[in-house]
Amino acid sequence: MFNVNSLDYTGVLDLSIVSLKRWDGVTDEEALEAFKRVSRLEGIIPALETSHALAHLEKLCPTLPDGARVVLNFSGRGDKDVQTAIKNLEV
Repeated sequence: MFNVNSLDYTGVLDLSIVSLKRWDGVTDEEALEAFKRVSRLEGIIPALETSHALAHLEKLCPTLPDGARVVLNFSGRGDKDVQTAIKNLEV
């Protein structure tokens, strides 16, 4: 459905060279649900790239110790992704 190929951009670290070799993922459906939820609850339209991170965060947070802090950067603008979201969501 989407292809977020950030390694083509200058200044982005190729994570395969880092010793941390843990890769987690979410489905496009989970990302779209996160897109919809944040748009509805916060009034912020996240980019689809950020929506993938938000969907993963929902899985990650319950595994963190009490008091842990997480920072998630909302990059990009979600308004460019609205048509894609509408096409793939039941809104």
